[in-house]
Amino acid sequence: MAKITFVTSDNERITVEGASGSVMALAVENNIKGIDGDCGGVCSCATCHVFLTPEDIEKIGGASEIEQDMLELDDNANEYSRLGCQLEINDSLDGIVLQVAK
Repeated sequence: MAKITFVTSDNERITVEGASGSVMALAVENNIKGIDGDCGGVCSCATCHVFLTPEDIEKIGGASEIEQDMLELDDNANEYSRLGCQLEINDSLDGIVLQVAK
């Protein structure tokens, strides 16, 4: 079980728990504002764009090549950007804080 905190664009902090699936699916299930998951989790949109902290990006790792290609289409992407659909929930995600992209 992993506790994940989402920080929405209006600085609301929402902590949810998940045992499996993607961060995107967890966010959609919990109605996290700003996470839409329009493509259903197949890495073909950026409606689940989140920012990791520098510490968490070191622990979890950066985006795959396919994910990077999708993030390049988002003007707000940076080196801490990830797509929630590509982050599988596991113990390494426990305690992370994700800033939801605008």
